[in-house]
Amino acid sequence: MTGFNWQNPYPTQRLPVFARNLVSTSHPLAAQAGLRMLWKGGNAVDAAIAAAAAITVVEPVSCGLGGDAFALVWDGKKLHGLNASGVSPAAWNVDYFKRKYGEENGLAKQPKRGWDAVTVPGVIAGWEALHQKFGKLPFADLMEPAIEIAERGHAVASIVAYKWANAVPELKDQPGFAQTFMPRGRAPEVSEPVRFPGHAKTLRLIAEQGPRAYYEGEIAERIAAFAREGGAALTADDLRNYRADWVEPIGKDYRGYTVHEIPPNGQGIAALVALGILEKFDVKSLKVDSVESQHLQIEAMKLAFADLYRYVADPRSMDVTPEQMLDDAYLSSRAKLIDPKRATHFDFGMPKAGGTIYLSAADESGMMVSFIQSNYMGFGSGVVVPDSGIALQNRGCGFSMDPKSPNVVEGGKRPFHTIIPAFLTQQVNGQQEAVMSFGVMGGDMQPQGHLQTVVRMLDYGQQPQAACDAPRWKVNRDFTVDIESTLDPKTTEGLHKLGHTIKSVDDPYMDFGSGQFIWKLDRNEPERGYVAASDSRRDGLAAGF
Repeated sequence: MTGFNWQNPYPTQRLPVFARNLVSTSHPLAAQAGLRMLWKGGNAVDAAIAAAAAITVVEPVSCGLGGDAFALVWDGKKLHGLNASGVSPAAWNVDYFKRKYGEENGLAKQPKRGWDAVTVPGVIAGWEALHQKFGKLPFADLMEPAIEIAERGHAVASIVAYKWANAVPELKDQPGFAQTFMPRGRAPEVSEPVRFPGHAKTLRLIAEQGPRAYYEGEIAERIAAFAREGGAALTADDLRNYRADWVEPIGKDYRGYTVHEIPPNGQGIAALVALGILEKFDVKSLKVDSVESQHLQIEAMKLAFADLYRYVADPRSMDVTPEQMLDDAYLSSRAKLIDPKRATHFDFGMPKAGGTIYLSAADESGMMVSFIQSNYMGFGSGVVVPDSGIALQNRGCGFSMDPKSPNVVEGGKRPFHTIIPAFLTQQVNGQQEAVMSFGVMGGDMQPQGHLQTVVRMLDYGQQPQAACDAPRWKVNRDFTVDIESTLDPKTTEGLHKLGHTIKSVDDPYMDFGSGQFIWKLDRNEPERGYVAASDSRRDGLAAGF
């Protein structure tokens, strides 16, 4: 059994859920879609794909059929990594943006919305790769719940409605947006029914013809034609040439466990760097919500971000390797820069050279899936292919326009990416065994959420729902710190006295992420199954049997 304290000291709307088969997502209908596949005899991968398809319908602000995805899959014996983030159109480079948008501060201007923020969508190829390698049920079966919800309609959830309304003023004039997401000339209100027949049509084509139809068939032709109409660089060849990649996960030991992330171009390595730094301190000796504990975690995260923003890009363009960034001697040298008595503004080090949804599923055979997909900022680019439900992401704005940056925009290249699934294992008798699939969605908050929840569970023995509900902080790119209003005011005041520039933010959904966690209870007693947590900062649900 675990050594968790099953009490929860934080205000919450949720209780941990115990079952042998579990799906935990940020929307109840998506969790139920995944559970249907498990009841039907499918496995955790089938459940994850079904939930992922359904959530494109019920939480379109955060993800869609034009998004990207990553996954970590424990097949019962081994961990596999999938990178289904898209690459840039072949025609993109710095000169392309300079000619089209001019310059600002000596660099080409870069749009955050519209067609020139759209890279090749990777999510459907991600579903395809997962199903081909691990799926048990026919692919068409996995699309059934999402198609039903899109055709029949669903009542819009509270937090989804809030985000939807906030996005409309900025995106209402983007191509295809109003037609799809403003059916009454406005955003839908809480509990108002919405239907997406175009979305259902696209899902049916994918179900009948297979996921490659999105990249080579009728769907691809519609995307490419709409891109030409909008003067975009994205072509049919860009779509046809895309494939998701299986990758080797990266990991870092922490307190007798190993935390795993997807390697760059994602930011998961920041969580590993921060944990590697934090391992040099006796965190457990400090009170869980004390100034001293939170200060060490914030400083470790700042050090990790300093390196992340300098070095991480498409791995083919990076100056250093993940192994160099995670070198124990290097992390020890970085840890020595932390002053327990004051906040520091860190620069990057020199390693030795050489809007998003997260869901988790686990089944009684031992398969566990950590899956994340996203359109990036709310509704992504704002561009929606008419009558298709395909809302395209804006991951292109993750590139740099600085020619000296390893993350500089180039054709056929993956941009720096924020979405990251995570996984926890433990070595037993010389073999790695699965412990937890988890993730915390929310832009730059994601590695910080991984760090804070892992520390709470492994250093302080908090059970997953308590670790999920606990107040959070977020280090911004300028090293100011957002503090969730539920954190003890004395802790906030103490951090301010140490020199942290504090902001108190009352919008936990937007700023402090949202997590889903599935923890395997006891390897010696498989009948105990798992415990799942779902973050109350979203409309989510953990469900199982």
